[in-house]
Amino acid sequence: MKAIWNNQIIAESNNTVVIENNHYFPHESIKKEFFKPSDTHTTCAWKGEASYYTLEVDGKENRDAAWYYPEVSQLAKSIKGHVAFWRGVEVTD
Repeated sequence: MKAIWNNQIIAESNNTVVIENNHYFPHESIKKEFFKPSDTHTTCAWKGEASYYTLEVDGKENRDAAWYYPEVSQLAKSIKGHVAFWRGVEVTD
C-alpha cells in the first residue's frame, strides 16, 4: 500500500493494518522528512488519545493529515506504532 499526497509517496508498506476502513502504516514505513509534529490531540473511546502530524510536501502543507496513537488501549494494540491518513491523502495499492 502507498500513501500519496501532493504527487509524492509519503508512506509505503506491504504490512498495513486496516481498522474502520483506514490503513495504518508501520511508523518505520513513513518518509519522515514530510512529517511535522502537531499539537493536535483527539480521543477515541476505544483506541485512546491520538496525536497528529502535519504533512509538508514541496512547500504545501496539509495540517493534521496523519494520526497515530502513542499509547493504545488493549483493544487497539494491533495499531501501536502505526500511522493513518485522511484529508486528501490517497491510500492505494
